[in-house]
Amino acid sequence: MNSSVLLQLVVMLVQLWPCSPSTQNSSPHHTVQSFTAARRVKRGWLWEPLFATEEQISPHPVYIGQLKSDLDKQDGNLKYILTGEGAGSFFVIDEYNGKIYLTQKLDREKKPFYTLRAQAINRSTQLPVEPESEFIIKVRDVNDNEPQFLDGPYVATVPEMSPEGTSVTQVTATDADDPSYGNSARLLYSLVEGQPYFSVEPTTGVIRMASQMDRETKDQYLVIIQAKDMVGQPGAFSATATVTINLSDINDNPPEFQQRLYYMSVSEEAPVGTTVGKVFAEDRDIGDNAAMDYFIEADSSDVFNIITNNETQEGIILLKKRVDYESKRRYSIQVKAVNRYIDERFLKEGPFEDTTIVKINVEDADEPPVFTLENYVMEIVEGAMRGALVGVVTARDPDDDESPVRYSIVHSSHLKRLFSINEHNGAIITTEPLDREIASWHNITVTATETRNPEKISEANVYVQVLDVNDNAPKFPKNYETFVCENAVSGQLIQSISAVDQDDSGEDHHFYFSLAQEDSNSSHFTVKDNQDNTAGIFTGKSGFSRQEQFYFYLPILIEDNGTPPLTSTNTLTVTVCDCDTEVNTFYCRYGAFMYSLGLSTEALVAVLACILIFLVFFLAIVTIRQQQQKKAPFSEKMEEFRENIVSYDDEGGGEEDTEAFDISALRTRAVMRTHKPRKKVASEIQSLYRQSLQVGPDSAIFRQFISEKLEEANTDPSVPPYDSLQTYAFEGTGSLAGSLSSLGSSSSDVDQSYDYLADWGPHFKQLAGMYSSHRTVGD
Repeated sequence: MNSSVLLQLVVMLVQLWPCSPSTQNSSPHHTVQSFTAARRVKRGWLWEPLFATEEQISPHPVYIGQLKSDLDKQDGNLKYILTGEGAGSFFVIDEYNGKIYLTQKLDREKKPFYTLRAQAINRSTQLPVEPESEFIIKVRDVNDNEPQFLDGPYVATVPEMSPEGTSVTQVTATDADDPSYGNSARLLYSLVEGQPYFSVEPTTGVIRMASQMDRETKDQYLVIIQAKDMVGQPGAFSATATVTINLSDINDNPPEFQQRLYYMSVSEEAPVGTTVGKVFAEDRDIGDNAAMDYFIEADSSDVFNIITNNETQEGIILLKKRVDYESKRRYSIQVKAVNRYIDERFLKEGPFEDTTIVKINVEDADEPPVFTLENYVMEIVEGAMRGALVGVVTARDPDDDESPVRYSIVHSSHLKRLFSINEHNGAIITTEPLDREIASWHNITVTATETRNPEKISEANVYVQVLDVNDNAPKFPKNYETFVCENAVSGQLIQSISAVDQDDSGEDHHFYFSLAQEDSNSSHFTVKDNQDNTAGIFTGKSGFSRQEQFYFYLPILIEDNGTPPLTSTNTLTVTVCDCDTEVNTFYCRYGAFMYSLGLSTEALVAVLACILIFLVFFLAIVTIRQQQQKKAPFSEKMEEFRENIVSYDDEGGGEEDTEAFDISALRTRAVMRTHKPRKKVASEIQSLYRQSLQVGPDSAIFRQFISEKLEEANTDPSVPPYDSLQTYAFEGTGSLAGSLSSLGSSSSDVDQSYDYLADWGPHFKQLAGMYSSHRTVGD
């Protein structure tokens, strides 16, 4: 805080007087009031105004006032006590005389008031002589804070050419001092920089326009505003703020062409839509205010068009129609630029538009030939002889030198060439007669090429219509199947017929039906023309017999109404059926078929019966053979399968005794095969085969036997794979068990010991007892 700033402190105390009815019910918190009396005459507190200087620096406490009870006899018997906010720190009281002292500096901006309580007690009894009373000490403000612009920096925008006095923006400064006391917080605004364009209201800080300004001259201004407290008096604090003021654009400038005359050129070969050139009118405004549209005036030929590029604000002149150097070589047009958005406030300044002249020269170019027509339509009568004239096309060189032209037809490689053209005069002729019924229209592409510059080629389409002539006679639209019952009566309708004609009649077709005069069956059937391009076939008699005549062939004569009329004879076949009144179409067709084969119904039934018997006999033979093939493999190999099991009761002489038993016992039919589940046969056979090859050196015969059996099983196609497993085991020489045969034994029973049999378990107990060394001699 500034040491020169003073703080004035006023202590206001209101005591609750016991005898006063109005004060007995009052709150202990009292409103602070100012008293000028120095003493109170009634019993209670006596006090006087208290003052202190803020920011005062003193080595001793500063006296600010005194509190005193009217019961104080100044004999030191009373003791004053001060409690509450700041008591003991900011404020102290002399307990003997009630004087209050300020011991520290006060700052109103931190705490504007303090609430304290005062009490007086008797030192001897320690009883209060005055009731405790609360009072408030307010801190009186001094100017110790500078103004501040808290919302800066400021940016404002105002339309250009705004009238004088237009409000731009408002700046506001704040002061932390007390606005309710003195002038410490009363601010005054002034303009430091920004004259003569702007002004500021001293008390509100509102910035206003002081004159009209043009954005196109200057679009931004910096204004400095100063705020002073103490209403600008000497010694006051101040602060400044910078305000950036931008001028927004308005449409106050018309477009202006920088050139009053433009020169452009365009080739006569240029297609429609070609850009001829660009024009530009400058507008000092920006944004939408500078947007403009371009128009073409005084162009009676209507050859050119102009559009606006909205990004660059340029006018683009386009070719609207093809130009011809030989017809017109120079054009002059007037282009106008008009602002798109006009501000009515500035209409008095003049029209917001401008005009310029554009002269366009047409450049000569070597042009391709030009046909007199873009599309030609020609006609030719069908059937015209080869070389007949179809029509003539004409093209010329539009250039001044008028180069000769050569004609040709563009032929498709996959189409037949029906026309040719004279390359000198453009005459189109046929290469063969045309048939309208095959194609009624032909499309031809004809080219015209300059002889001096073959690169200059033009095309034209030629549509050739083939005119119809009556060259096709009428005929039946389909093959009619006509049947008549044997018991048909005379005048019965058996068939309705019609006709078709491939020709294209200028009027509706009309056909006439009749029987040929040379018809021998005219007495059997008649034809009635219905006059609507149909006719009916009726029976001419009653009763028909298939035995006499199965078919009747009626020659029907059909004539059209063409010029000249054409006639055709169409044969209608009538089949006689064995029926009553209604014709069974299937049965009649069947009868006709049999009649054509020359077979009767009985003969056909016999043939079918023979075929059925043959099929049954053939199926029976096939079934029997299949059953025999299923049983054959097992019957043929049954004897060989039994070789896997050997059963005999004859005691042999061991492995070396080959004559002790008959090999035929191996093939006994009493032996039953034990069926085992299917295994992986291939791998098991290979394993057994390898084991068999590892037997002793004297087993070559046995190895050969196994190899033969294996080859036989592999090459037998009638045996399923899982039934071809054959196992042959050979113990080989050098067995640890030795031979059980007594043949060839060198020792007798007496010399041989059989004590080891006792170690073989209970199954050999009886055998061990028989040959044990403990048996008696009589045994």
